[in-house]
Amino acid sequence: MSTICTQIKPDWDGTPVSIFAETLSLASSPITLILLAATVITLRFRNQWGALALVVAWSFYVSFLTILDPGNTFTTARAEGCLGSPTLFIVAVAAICILMIFYTAPNEARKT
Repeated sequence: MSTICTQIKPDWDGTPVSIFAETLSLASSPITLILLAATVITLRFRNQWGALALVVAWSFYVSFLTILDPGNTFTTARAEGCLGSPTLFIVAVAAICILMIFYTAPNEARKT
């Protein structure tokens, strides 16, 4: 086991992390839970500007998980097996963002 895996997941037992386990791990992180709560509030009030801000926030978070890899930490951990692929989580976030955009979009029929 490498030092990166002991730093990121100290209780990792050596078995490769599946895509579903990684999605569950990412979905239960505090940042994700805060963003989900803000998404629910934004959808409840159909706030267009809130939806825009949340789409940007979700994008920054996903970018941090994929593109902004500090020192190739996440890439090395995925190669070692202690982190799984975030693909399913990214697809779920994209679906949430599309839902927010369509749900909060102005509807001409609603205005009349």
